[in-house]
Amino acid sequence: MKWLRISTALTGIAACSFMLAQVAPHAREAGAILAAQDDPAALSELKLDAVLRQNDRLVQDNIEAALAAGDADLADSFVALARDRNIAVPDDLLARVSDAVKEENSTSHFARRFATGLVTGSADDVASLSGTVAGDLFVIGDVRDVVREGKHLAMGEDTDRLVLGLAAAGLAVTAATYVSIGGAAPVRAGLTLVKDARKVGRLGEGLAAWAGRSAREVVDTPVLQNAVASGSVLRPGQTVSAIKAAFRAEKAGALVRLGKDVTRVAEKTGTRGAMDSLRIAEGPKDVARAARLAEAQGSKTRAIMKLLGRGALLLVGGVFDLALWLFGAALTLFGLLSSIKATTERLTQAWCDRRRARRLRRAQVAAEAALASAAGPA
Repeated sequence: MKWLRISTALTGIAACSFMLAQVAPHAREAGAILAAQDDPAALSELKLDAVLRQNDRLVQDNIEAALAAGDADLADSFVALARDRNIAVPDDLLARVSDAVKEENSTSHFARRFATGLVTGSADDVASLSGTVAGDLFVIGDVRDVVREGKHLAMGEDTDRLVLGLAAAGLAVTAATYVSIGGAAPVRAGLTLVKDARKVGRLGEGLAAWAGRSAREVVDTPVLQNAVASGSVLRPGQTVSAIKAAFRAEKAGALVRLGKDVTRVAEKTGTRGAMDSLRIAEGPKDVARAARLAEAQGSKTRAIMKLLGRGALLLVGGVFDLALWLFGAALTLFGLLSSIKATTERLTQAWCDRRRARRLRRAQVAAEAALASAAGPA
């Protein structure tokens, strides 16, 4: 019975050791992810490790898909990621990416996209954004948007209040840009990007809802309706003055901070990278995290956001699973220590019992010898 108890404890040690060997790597990874949940750069690195381990061709497949979609910038971002991770990419594929990037950066392509952004006010790359920002800096784009959406509002039609608020904020920031000789230009570009993302449907639902509420606060609707009633793109000076009177600058702080964060992303990843961050963001905090990620990862940011989505910025679900891995590891470790304790106690008890039995046998032998020696003379 004694040796059965010892065997049971030893079996517990073996079983818990095996389980701990299986659980420990997952628990270690879960702990690292939970510790890095407030650091987008570190969090994205940990999640990339897990994603890339599952598929060796993931980067190469995404490069080919980006080229097929005509997105040379995204393909180049995956090449940068492959280079950083020492992932082999075929030479012919690298050459195709290089040619596509050269074509996208060519003078003719830039001029064509610049004109598109200037005329339509829609941007999806650096060239078209330059044209859009140029139009907004000359107030043409913002006046056009405010007059259009303001007239919809005055007539009781469907109005995109977010575009309306962003355009009104943009007019005020444009005035500040001229006064500060370009000092507010980054905010101007950021607000333009948010507005363009809204127009082309690339603004996340959560961020769009938040920005819509913020835009409502910065616009005095009755004053704006009076301004656009007589406003026109053909009279930009008069129209801008009337619209600025409807803009509440003291309530525009949140939108201005959003514009700054979007510009920080665009400076490191380009226009499309900023658009990607706006698409996956559910609020201004997500955009601020994207800015931190972009500053840490640079040109790799678009590839990271493509692979991880919003998970590149923060923990999206899975917190319970991560905590479960840690709890399982702790429970298994407790079982191992308990088994070691039980085994030690039972072995010690067995050793003590054996020594006690040995002493009793020696005492018995000595007593029998004494009795025999006393019986001899008798």
